[in-house]
Amino acid sequence: MATAAAAQASATDSGQEKAAGPLKVPLTSPAPGSRPKERAALTAEQQQKYDWLLAQAKAWTEVPSTKGGKAGPLSDNEKFWLTRECLLRYLRATKWHEREAEKRLLETLTWRREYGVEELTAEHISPENETGKQIILGYDKEARVCHYLNPGRQNTDPSPRQVQHLVFMVERVIDIMPPGQETLALLINFKQSKSRSNTAPGIGLAREVLHILQHHYPERLGKALIINMPWIVTGFFKLITPFIDPMTREKLKFNEDMAQYVPPEQMWNEFSSGNLEFEYDHSVYWPALQKLCGERREARWERWLAGGKQLGESEDYLAGATETGVAGPQPTGEPTVDKADSSEPEAVAIEEKMAELKVEQAPDAANSTAVN
Repeated sequence: MATAAAAQASATDSGQEKAAGPLKVPLTSPAPGSRPKERAALTAEQQQKYDWLLAQAKAWTEVPSTKGGKAGPLSDNEKFWLTRECLLRYLRATKWHEREAEKRLLETLTWRREYGVEELTAEHISPENETGKQIILGYDKEARVCHYLNPGRQNTDPSPRQVQHLVFMVERVIDIMPPGQETLALLINFKQSKSRSNTAPGIGLAREVLHILQHHYPERLGKALIINMPWIVTGFFKLITPFIDPMTREKLKFNEDMAQYVPPEQMWNEFSSGNLEFEYDHSVYWPALQKLCGERREARWERWLAGGKQLGESEDYLAGATETGVAGPQPTGEPTVDKADSSEPEAVAIEEKMAELKVEQAPDAANSTAVN
């Protein structure tokens, strides 16, 4: 049986301090042997559709708004969000209808601004997670981050902050996704607690959450592993099933042995056949999670800047899996700007002409040296 000490040893490899007793902080890497499936190469038609969508995104002059004062040009944070894989997720979600993908992308940019995704803070969300009703812990066999939902630990009344809580935690999951993986694993435990026997959320809240996840986080769900389904929750799922996309329904697994999807040593021992001894201590876990996510997010941001602040940047490059981004090697301290986006076309033309002249003069220079 894997113990917390073994899990802590894994965490120590990434710079965390080893401690006795149950694990109280997030794991920082997947188990050995857990790795994402290789992405399928794009067909010629898919590449053409992607190129069209990327060109459209680069040409956007304003993100629309349904509320006054929120419209405006793309910010650097929004360009950072608009990665190559992001555009491809929206293309796949719309079955490669590029104009629908563009429409959906703009709708999500509008939603992110108006919902205030970037403004959600750990301090604001903290009261929602004091009992550990959502936990980010470990990775499944395809290196997906495991995001636990524990409705039996509910500690607040229904409110907008409950939905913000889920959005905030999904964003943190994305922060720590390893290279090559862009989906997450939801592990939902409907185990009842002494203080809460009905662990099913309200229909209205569930529909809002489903709408946000399906419309603004498309192609992000890899697996949803669900256990301890009481009859009332089974009825609840039957009610919301019509609102769940058919492809999403295929990813739902109910009351199975979840060790076939998550290595037991990385699965919480309160969930299915997990062996990982973990104890939720908000005063320890919450700051540790924010520190880990902040460091990963900052590293991605620095690589984005070093790569030339490209819209359509590779997420693998941002995660450190490749040495160069989509724009190729960058001159030290001089981020490259796409020539198509340059405001100094004449300067670019002069530089290219000078390069041609140097190539033409090279043979003469060599002969001159030989004669001397």
